[in-house]
Amino acid sequence: MAREFSTIGVVGLGTMGAGIAEVLARSGLSVVGVELDEESIARGRGHIEHSTDRALSKGKLDENDRAALLGRIRYSTSLSDLGDADLVIEAIPESLAVKADVFAQLDKITRPETILASNTSSLSVTEIGVHTSRPGKVVGMHFFNPAPVLKLIEVVRTVVTEPDVVEDVVAFAGRLGKTPVVMGDRAGFIANALLFGYLNHAVRMYEQRYATREDLDAAMRFGCGYPMGPLALLDLIGLDTAYEILDTMYHQSRNRLHAPAPLLKQMITAGLLGRKSGRGFYSYDAPDSPTVVADAASAAPSIVDGVDARRVREVGVIGTGTMATGIAEVFAKRGYDVVLRARSGDKADAAVAKVRKSLDKSVVKGRLSEEDAVAALGRIAPVVEFERLAGADLVIEAVAEELSVKQAVFAALDEVAKPGAVLATTTSSLPVIECASATSRQGDVVGMHFFNPAPAMKLVEVVSTIATAPEVAATVHAVCEAVGKHPVHCGDRAGFIVNALLFPYLNDAVKMLEAHYAGADDIDTAMKVGCGLPMGPFELLDVVGLDVSLAIERTLYNEFREAGFAPAPLLEHLVTAGRLGRKTGKGFRDYTQ
Repeated sequence: MAREFSTIGVVGLGTMGAGIAEVLARSGLSVVGVELDEESIARGRGHIEHSTDRALSKGKLDENDRAALLGRIRYSTSLSDLGDADLVIEAIPESLAVKADVFAQLDKITRPETILASNTSSLSVTEIGVHTSRPGKVVGMHFFNPAPVLKLIEVVRTVVTEPDVVEDVVAFAGRLGKTPVVMGDRAGFIANALLFGYLNHAVRMYEQRYATREDLDAAMRFGCGYPMGPLALLDLIGLDTAYEILDTMYHQSRNRLHAPAPLLKQMITAGLLGRKSGRGFYSYDAPDSPTVVADAASAAPSIVDGVDARRVREVGVIGTGTMATGIAEVFAKRGYDVVLRARSGDKADAAVAKVRKSLDKSVVKGRLSEEDAVAALGRIAPVVEFERLAGADLVIEAVAEELSVKQAVFAALDEVAKPGAVLATTTSSLPVIECASATSRQGDVVGMHFFNPAPAMKLVEVVSTIATAPEVAATVHAVCEAVGKHPVHCGDRAGFIVNALLFPYLNDAVKMLEAHYAGADDIDTAMKVGCGLPMGPFELLDVVGLDVSLAIERTLYNEFREAGFAPAPLLEHLVTAGRLGRKTGKGFRDYTQ
């Protein structure tokens, strides 16, 4: 049975410590908050009063509850006042030497059975615990900021933490109304270890001018459903904080992907720390403001500014799979005439039937009128002959993800498409220039990567090769906007933006599981609850398909030759065993058919 805690000590009443004290007091516990001096206590008390005032104004607390909450917190400038505490949570600045000193003092002051917890987000809990005579009773208890709002607590066990201590702390976190996850003691724990590698990768992309800050952020918001793009999130976290976490992770992992991007150091040196300084990757109307304002970067001309787009009236779509029929539906609903090319009459009829079924669903859900659905279907002409694509202004290839198959399609298109027609490929991982090389008009070829399901997903990655003509990129940009999509621009590089950022993160999660550092459920929970992601990495891998994921990771590794991109052996073994995710009923988890 889990042990009961009644009196809790909190050492440090900065933003995090004050938030933790509020959470504890809100749960009916007696709290002793300790700070260095009276001035720091006044500041900590102010944090708690301001936070509970906000809760009061929003109706989340009433006056009596607020008074009772504040009455449960006692303040002190002496650690000796923590002698009767059942649990002490340290929340002081991230300095190993200072934390070690506090734990050494707490070890002498508190009872032998008292659990000592650190709220560190990046330091080794093991190194902190060895400064006590009870390392088995030392644990990490990493709250997320703001503590009263965010639900996740990472419970960090060291190699010597006693199992019942972990169980007691997990049960206690649940009593606080939080969602606990358990992991081993490694820099970054779960959430930061997975999040900051991804953020660092985004900085490197921006540093290399592969895509604009706006397009990088929009790609992850619209392509993955993330609440914020990576650069906007770094501005919120603080570039200096991000640098320290990455630097700590790198010194422990020696993984080059954790080495802070040089641009981060340059920006920090220049005082560009993010929102708190009023400027980071974006500019803000004041320090600590969330309001982005125009600056020199936003005034710079985009890839399509001042470039005349070609006129597009008729669109050809090649393929009969989910992506091809979805794209045909997108254009037909927006008034374009669509020529849908299939390999046989039966396949063409089946493809149109798929579009009809999707349109009917939209009608049933009230998203489309019956008349508009009939009109959209009437704009789609199913064909078998390539020659029927001769009148198309834009042709989009959406066939199997095999280079030889795509090249054959582009060679055939080169024979029949009219001069000036834009030829696009929906490839998610193959080099667009390889498709273009099968034609005599490389300047007219562009990547147009829709996301699945095409009718619902807003993002389209517009991929320009070294040969793509500016007016071709401008044409695709304009067409995307005309059909209600959000175009982002990038170069012709494996993974483009979304997959290049997403799949190394997913691979890191598999490596974390493979190392028995944390369980799949805890890793998924940490990323959903702690980072606000719509799905955890293992849920997402099972949905995407482990074979598809492995193919993308191999493509990224083969292009960049980055050791950290090498697919995790566990992923390769699962694919070899036929555990491909939901489509086979077994992946990282088992599914009922």
